[in-house]
Amino acid sequence: MIERARKFVWLHARALEQRRFALLFDGGPAAPVVNAVLAHRNDDGGFGHALEPDGRGPASQPLHVHTALSLLDEAGDRSHGAAACEFLTTITNADGGVPNSLASDGPSAPWWVADPASDLLMTGLLAGTLHKIGAEHPRLDAATAFCWERVDSLEKSHPYEVNACLRFLDHVPDRPRAEEAAGKLGELVRAQGLVELGTGAVHEGYAAGEVHKPHDYAPTPESLAVRWFTAEELARDLDALAAGQQDDGGWTFPWPVWTPATEHEWRPVVTIEALLALRAHGRLDA
Repeated sequence: MIERARKFVWLHARALEQRRFALLFDGGPAAPVVNAVLAHRNDDGGFGHALEPDGRGPASQPLHVHTALSLLDEAGDRSHGAAACEFLTTITNADGGVPNSLASDGPSAPWWVADPASDLLMTGLLAGTLHKIGAEHPRLDAATAFCWERVDSLEKSHPYEVNACLRFLDHVPDRPRAEEAAGKLGELVRAQGLVELGTGAVHEGYAAGEVHKPHDYAPTPESLAVRWFTAEELARDLDALAAGQQDDGGWTFPWPVWTPATEHEWRPVVTIEALLALRAHGRLDA
């Protein structure tokens, strides 16, 4: 499985994913990954330049910042949180939240709609990542308060928002409160049909690919979402994930391809994520 994925990455991936694969699976150095991520950094402390493939413009975007900090943390570099917080301060609303996306100076996916309103999905992703890397900033305190208020009052959601809430709950310092909130969130996911358990039954209001799988919510056994599923449900999901490797060695993704470049750039990303989930859950040799 690894050898086939390695060939796929060398044939199709950007330098960033090639360097990341080498770090994660071949014992490669971290510095090239850090350098590849920092090539997307802007003078305002944010990140852009299609780091996240669906946002093609050079300007800093909240999702690019989350992606950058996550990749840098994976490479062992937690030194850029303060600068990122300074950028995020410039786009933070009075309630502590940040918009999902900003007005773009370049093409982007049709679902990247600029809206100044505070967004739980984006704020949760960023707050969770900043807590994970140990950042300290007044902006993070405000974002944490915003997330708690929204998570505690959540009555209806969608899979991507739930996933962002989980990233927040997995890393926010108040662990007892996080565990309680995650339990309620899991009940909501079950009740609203926001997870595909291999039975073929999905929520009628969602397009193909929008209803997440157990490993999407719980990419590692340490995630609070692991408690949402039985051992049999997790095993069935991981079996399906392993079987999803394509003939060319890579995995594919279920969301729409709006321009050809994104398919070529996303597939190596999701291939690495699939391997990481399988390894974390004991399905892949070291």
